[in-house]
Amino acid sequence: MAFIYLDHQSNTPLHPLVKEAMIHHMETIFGNPSSDHQAGQPAAQALDLARSRVAALLNANPQEVVFTSGGTESVNQAIKGVAIGLREKGRHIITSNIEHKSVLNSLRTLRLLDYRVTSLDVDAHGLVDPAAVERAITPETILISVMLANNEIGTIEPIAEIAQIAKKHKIVMHTDAVAAVGNLPVDVQELGVNLLSLAANQFYGPPGVGALYVRKGTPVWPLLDGGTQENKRRAGTENLISIVGLGMAAELAKNAIPERQVRLRALKERLEQGLKAGIPDIHINGHPTRNLPHLLSVSVEYIEGESLMLMLDDEGIVVATRSACASGSLRASHVLIGTGMDFATAQGTLVFTLGEENTAGDIDRVLEVMPGIVQNLRDMSPIYKKSAG
Repeated sequence: MAFIYLDHQSNTPLHPLVKEAMIHHMETIFGNPSSDHQAGQPAAQALDLARSRVAALLNANPQEVVFTSGGTESVNQAIKGVAIGLREKGRHIITSNIEHKSVLNSLRTLRLLDYRVTSLDVDAHGLVDPAAVERAITPETILISVMLANNEIGTIEPIAEIAQIAKKHKIVMHTDAVAAVGNLPVDVQELGVNLLSLAANQFYGPPGVGALYVRKGTPVWPLLDGGTQENKRRAGTENLISIVGLGMAAELAKNAIPERQVRLRALKERLEQGLKAGIPDIHINGHPTRNLPHLLSVSVEYIEGESLMLMLDDEGIVVATRSACASGSLRASHVLIGTGMDFATAQGTLVFTLGEENTAGDIDRVLEVMPGIVQNLRDMSPIYKKSAG
């Protein structure tokens, strides 16, 4: 039975050229990039090359790129770093109620330290209203953090407009761009943000490595104390093997994004149309036009998403029910509830995220088996029987 992987949001496979670059580095370079001797110099050059490649993907200055252990650390560094750095100016932060757990839990910690957080509602498509952001600003506001693209429903937020509001009020603007970078063109100059978080494993790089874009002059307190690595922003010897992989993945993404968008959106539309035609009482989540090209979130009424996911897994089809960082929770997705969806419908949600290796044949296989699985689950549901009766 063929294995069909449609959960690229949780992790993408390592690109062969990324793997090749990492192996070459392991075999030829072992020095510490902070060392001035002849073993450290090639390591420093490899670090600089990776930094310039990530900067090129974002249209940033290489000195504005700080390497981290992944998206979660990048988010924590941005939010907590600004909170500490600007604590004398104010202690109010604005966000949305559909952010990733790394944002929401970072803010929960800050609440314990007497920071005040305003979490804005979104509309039925998951969009944040820039006007609501501006209305929430107070003299104490020091940070606005709104994600660029939602990792569960795919909605792309009006970040450039929100960043303009932040700039007008002299407030630091952060965006969690983990779901977007590598899948969409992301230009920090066009967005106008001060801080942007990304992770390599979203675009065919290794897991456990990411970066934080820090616009020059942005006050961010380092979370790790120690040496002077990463321009004194993140102490500790860099994970150079993984950073080399991130750099190569960034270079590949920069060249591949235009074609990747077109191809994956065509597959996504094939999947969406086929599911709507083959399964009654199914809802497509997220914004109809402002959305990620590779992510499709669907909610199927009268079933439980976990059961559907496991039965698809038995057929060799790998999908998700929600963010991998929130899997294992029996609670409905806070993102879907935030859009106004009822608990029962939210529990019947699947998230498909497509990747470079997927084909039309993969989509057709899903469309072949999923309607029958849904019907079998509904036939066992007393709620469905009551509704049908």
